[in-house]
Amino acid sequence: MAELTDLGGARSVMLDAIYRDFGTGYVPEWHEDVIDLTGSYLTPERHVLLVAVDEEGAVAATAALDSRGPRTPEWLADRYPSGRTAQVRRVYVRPEHRRRGLARALVTRLLEFAQADGGYDAVYLHAYRHSPGALGLWHTLGEVVLEEDDVVHFELKSHALVRPM
Repeated sequence: MAELTDLGGARSVMLDAIYRDFGTGYVPEWHEDVIDLTGSYLTPERHVLLVAVDEEGAVAATAALDSRGPRTPEWLADRYPSGRTAQVRRVYVRPEHRRRGLARALVTRLLEFAQADGGYDAVYLHAYRHSPGALGLWHTLGEVVLEEDDVVHFELKSHALVRPM
């Protein structure tokens, strides 16, 4: 689990991905959790932020989980309600550390966290089509529940919850 000393590096990885890979830049209503990592992931009991560090101790990858379901569309929000849905978020790996299994390892730990919580009925996430490597990973761990122009919504299946690291 991330420590307070990891937050600056984690925020840097996240913001770099938001600017580089998504091209949107920081949008407060979409990325407020990135600015308040403590309030979003460290303080709430059912939320978690994980980091992977490189040989020099710098944060190389991030992954987070919270109990907030999707907001829209309405039918998807109804299917994955807040409180009963674990949402996987902010799975980002610095380009120089990609293709080493860091994202899969972090997601496995998130799924273990969700399983240990015992109060989640489903694990949900959305991914952007243009995010490097994302769709390949999510297709191996879950099933598509909605495809939109730029976004694909997934439910991670129960078999993913017990997959070994």
